[in-house]
Amino acid sequence: MSRTPTRHGRRAAPAGLLVLLLASASPAAAGTPDPGLAAPDVAARARTRTRAAASADTGRLTLDHYMDMEGVRDPKLSPDESQIVYVRSWMDPMTDSHKSALWIMNADGSRNRYLVEGGSPRWSPSGDRLAFLACGTPGGDRSALEECDEGSHRQVYVRIMSGTGAGAVTQVTRVTEDAADIAWSPDGGRIAFRMLVPHEDRWSIDLPKRPEGAEWTPDPRIVDRLNYRADRRGFLPDGYQHLFTVPATGGTPRQITSGEWDDGSPHWSPDGRALYFDGLRLSDADYHVGESEIYAVDVSSGDVRQLTHRNGPDHSPEVSPDGRHIAYVGVDSTHWTFQIQKLYVMDADGSNPRAIEGGLDRTPSDVTWSPGGDGVYFTVGTDGAHDVYLADLDGNVRRVTEGEHVLSLSDIGKDGTAVGTMSTPHRPGDVVSFRLSSPKPRWLTAVNADVLEGVRLGDVQEIRYHSRDGLPIQGWVVKPPDFDPAKKYPLVLYIHGGPWYMYTVGFDYSFQNLAANDYVVLYVNPRGSTGYGSDFVHGIEHAYPGKDFDDLMAGVDTVLSMGYVNPKDMYVTGCSGGGVLSSWTVGHTDRFAAAVVRCPVIDWLSFVGITDGPYWYHNFEHFPWEDPSEHLRRSPLMYAGHVTTPTLLMTGVKDLRTPIPQTEEFYEALKIQKVPTKMIRMNDEWHGTGSKPSNFMRTQLYLMKWFGEYMTDDVAAGRKDGHLAGGG
Repeated sequence: MSRTPTRHGRRAAPAGLLVLLLASASPAAAGTPDPGLAAPDVAARARTRTRAAASADTGRLTLDHYMDMEGVRDPKLSPDESQIVYVRSWMDPMTDSHKSALWIMNADGSRNRYLVEGGSPRWSPSGDRLAFLACGTPGGDRSALEECDEGSHRQVYVRIMSGTGAGAVTQVTRVTEDAADIAWSPDGGRIAFRMLVPHEDRWSIDLPKRPEGAEWTPDPRIVDRLNYRADRRGFLPDGYQHLFTVPATGGTPRQITSGEWDDGSPHWSPDGRALYFDGLRLSDADYHVGESEIYAVDVSSGDVRQLTHRNGPDHSPEVSPDGRHIAYVGVDSTHWTFQIQKLYVMDADGSNPRAIEGGLDRTPSDVTWSPGGDGVYFTVGTDGAHDVYLADLDGNVRRVTEGEHVLSLSDIGKDGTAVGTMSTPHRPGDVVSFRLSSPKPRWLTAVNADVLEGVRLGDVQEIRYHSRDGLPIQGWVVKPPDFDPAKKYPLVLYIHGGPWYMYTVGFDYSFQNLAANDYVVLYVNPRGSTGYGSDFVHGIEHAYPGKDFDDLMAGVDTVLSMGYVNPKDMYVTGCSGGGVLSSWTVGHTDRFAAAVVRCPVIDWLSFVGITDGPYWYHNFEHFPWEDPSEHLRRSPLMYAGHVTTPTLLMTGVKDLRTPIPQTEEFYEALKIQKVPTKMIRMNDEWHGTGSKPSNFMRTQLYLMKWFGEYMTDDVAAGRKDGHLAGGG
């Protein structure tokens, strides 16, 4: 299940109400690891790549390739536009974890090399320094981990990129809480960031004195906040997120904002006098679901001005190059539980706010001002693709890029060069650049080319069809690499979560691995999905699940009509919102031979009170104690008596979004009826079942093992044994 967080700490909007090194620098300084910050274990990663090479003789994508896959994100163009720094990530097979580091390359993609451990790279205005975040201690020890060890916190560092001292790294902060969202002041003298300010309201009792040397049970945790825990974080810390500045050469951070509320990420005014941020500066902000405003704080005095004033979310401020305007994202609050948001511009003092998205009816992301300040670039997702658009200040919008890809926009240089990341059906994400005047993205990295060399991927075919009530629906079919239309293949219907989410045309390892095991994979954007406009999103209003189930079944019918799927060998799976719909599916049809229901909601009546926040209370017309009928009607548990499909259940034991008691309810309901079922409790997993690399592989293998046990003999006999295990 998705939840749409604001950009500031604890409070979040509901899912429905409720993602240079200059030419003068020496090659040695630019390309060698910094002293004290360990380089990646290149040897260990090379060893893992030999496993993929050993399995490459199959020509298919097995799980032996998975641990060798890498990712890229957050590319940033140097001010002189000669170089790009970006985050490169990989999986560590020894610690079963994800690691990352900063890499740097010339703007044309040449001299691509490791730079330093860390993340969130930000060039100084002059380009002679690079700020970034990495783990460290107040005493100065640097560990550069994805997750800080006990006793360390995310600190601000600055690396000298050119001139005297090039390559030297300074730990700028020595704080005892995690720093985040760093931003250089326009003059390069200070760095703004966001950090927790502890605040504890003690509710104490006078306990009799314990005997000397006694070991008593630790004190209980006392909870009195409405929002007190979050998936992937656990119990939220006692305190509030606020803005700080620190001298770029190091020193004592200075707190700029305060109060019993969370403030969002900082954005400098061009004159360096103010910081703009979003948030909701009310002591009862947790109760104002879906609300946020934009503020400005005077850096010298700390005086805060509220710039937006309306019922609804306003967030993600971006200041124009001349400081006269602020672009932001927001929408007027309505009765709808989920809303498409719009792109707005207002004067820097908060006056003259107006929408400039031209009726696009898609929520904008990656909002970035044009170099001249006469327009705003942004990305939107539509029909499974993500592209760049431009809106001028009069509200005229034009599409800048177009293609079968998922393209992000991370930075724009003064000469109109843009950088971002891009993925296509057969290529995982890589760094790209393009000229805004001639927007054809150019690949700059190829971080997985060695892994996928010689691997035959499945063809991805778009399908368009009409649901049972005539609504147009888009989906895709992934076919096995050696697809033969004369054969009969097993089908996996893979349902996305959210439910307000959009499947895209980007590369998907899970789908391609299933196709490599001779499954046909169908993935669909049913009503409720984003990327198709407000009416489409609102199609599940107080009716989820409902007609979205019809959309999915019509997709299955469409693929069956193509003649290459065995109707007796069809399977269904999904996680989160996909777990809701897959559990709903087995309660409403017996057409699937087996199902794998992952991280589901089974009982809305109990779910709204145990998920990580009260947001789902607002996705029903009434509170359950006022009228539980809608909660019961929409709960898959109420249809458990109709289930005959063998159903495997899989959920993370730490899941706070769709907690494992939901899974346990369905398991007991099926087991007591003697419906074939098993429950897999994934260790060390929050929401989802594949954040740990080994757990991703387990998910794939358990899924195929369960499906294989209920496969008809004729299809099973025709499958290639070498593909069935998913790996070596």
